[in-house]
Formats: sequence, structure tokens, C-alpha cells
Amino acid sequence: MDPDPSLPAPARPAVREAAGTVARLRQWIAEGRYAAGERLGEEAVAAALGVSRTPVRLAFRTLAQEGLLRPAGKRGHVVREFSAEDVRVAVDVRGALEGLAARRLAERGLGEPLRRTLHECLAAGDRVVSAAQLCEQGIAEWSRLNARFHGAIVGLDGASSVIADAIARNNHLPFASADSITVQKSQLDAELKKLQMAQMQHRLVVEALEQRESARVEALMREHAYIGLRYARLFAVAGPAAP
Repeated sequence: MDPDPSLPAPARPAVREAAGTVARLRQWIAEGRYAAGERLGEEAVAAALGVSRTPVRLAFRTLAQEGLLRPAGKRGHVVREFSAEDVRVAVDVRGALEGLAARRLAERGLGEPLRRTLHECLAAGDRVVSAAQLCEQGIAEWSRLNARFHGAIVGLDGASSVIADAIARNNHLPFASADSITVQKSQLDAELKKLQMAQMQHRLVVEALEQRESARVEALMREHAYIGLRYARLFAVAGPAAP
């Protein structure tokens, strides 16, 4: 969640704080702490998280767009029902679509502006994963750079708008978005390892794109889609419901 430069300066910290709030709420929904059908109010959730209502309001908006919540009354939301199979299929679809976009990009070849964007994302990712410990600021920065990295590959700069539109529709399903990271605050060391793995995969993707290895980059993007769904098990981190 990248702060909008059009926002007044006092509002920008709340947007950055909302990125960490979104990640924590995803985790709580994944764990079942907030069950399907449960109504969430801004005030109660803010108190539970120890934050103000502003980042919670922004987080509710994001999670509604992702299909995890649906509006219910004034300033309230309800947790949507979804199954492990729903999550698995949505991630499969995203991996297939992102893989196709990356393959087409490799076949076309990287232009210099796109190459520069991807390397800027890699440099920003290195700063996040080289930290001694993951923190709220690091989570927000990863969310920003990860969205930029995936957006650059899937069609915001020259790839087929058909693929980009299909991914946008799929992103409305629970945990389908590339930015749907969950964070277990009691296991930040393990969470950092998960992001380090994701960063290494980003590097492999860029390398394959630069070498124009279309089949390889497609496979890498399909595998990368599972970073939040199954890789958490390698580091003993609770993640979204999975088969």
C-alpha cells in the first residue's frame, strides 16, 4: 500500500501504518481469529491491534477489494466465507496468469525503463531483507515494492491488457493478490526468512527475463505465487488456509 502523494502530509503515516494493519488482519482471518460471517467494527479492531481507527478504515477498504471482507452497515464489515480450495485455485490462477505475462515479456525482451524499474525493486527488496529484524516499516516497504515489481511484469507497462485485466479480476478472491502477505508478529524472524526467499525468487525472475528464458521465467512466476500459501510451512509460520 503506497502512500498517495496527493494526500496531505499528516495522512501519509496512517497509510504506511495501514500496510502493517492489513497484513496483521489477513493473518488473523487466515488463522480463524476472525471467523467467516463475523462482523468487524473499526473501533473494536483498532483496540485489538493497538492502532487508531484511520489505518483500520484504510485496511478494511483494501481487504474488501481483496475479497476477504464485505461492507455491512455504517463503517462495519463482515468476514467473507472462503475455503482452502478457493484459496488454492485463486493462487493457481494468479500463478498461471503471471507466468504467461512473464513469458511474453521474456519473448519480447526488456526495454531499459522496465529493466530499471525491476532493478530498483530488487535494490529496495535487498534493504528490507537485510535488516536484522522485520518491523512495521519493513512490511510496508515490502508491500510497496512487491506491488510495483509484479505490476511491472503483468502488464502496467506494455504487456497484454487482457492478462492484466484477468489478474485484476482474480485479485478480488481471498489471498489471490501478489500483495496478500500475512505477518505473524510473534514469529518475525521466520517471517523475515519468508521475505528473503521471495526476494531471491524476484532475483531469479529478473535474471531469466534478462536472459530471455521464456519457459524458465514462466515456471518461476508460477512457483513464486505459492510464497505465501505453502512456503510459510518451511519456516514454521502460520499462513492462509491451504490444502
